[in-house]
Amino acid sequence: MKLRHKFAITTSIALIVAVTFVNFTAQALGLSQLSLSQGISAEAGKYIGAGLAVGLAGVGSSIGMGSAASAAIGAISENRDLFGTALIFVVLIEAVAIYGLLVALLLIFAA
Repeated sequence: MKLRHKFAITTSIALIVAVTFVNFTAQALGLSQLSLSQGISAEAGKYIGAGLAVGLAGVGSSIGMGSAASAAIGAISENRDLFGTALIFVVLIEAVAIYGLLVALLLIFAA
């Protein structure tokens, strides 16, 4: 099977799972009958914002982690003295995902 077909299948499965989770979340928050004139309650907005914070930070950091980790492995294979520097760069990218989680927790548990 070609890589293009594998990517299409994986993306389709991920989209189906995401739509299912959004549907369950909307039903749990009582938003299944939502129309544009009703608006979104503050409680629902909190959870939607928290989900966006974690999701977007996770996607961004995973894209950065892929390129930085591959470059770090290449640099370490050429010069073993660069291990500490490469590790710091990879950890800094991971911090972005942790910041997204922190923002989500602040949104959910703030008074």
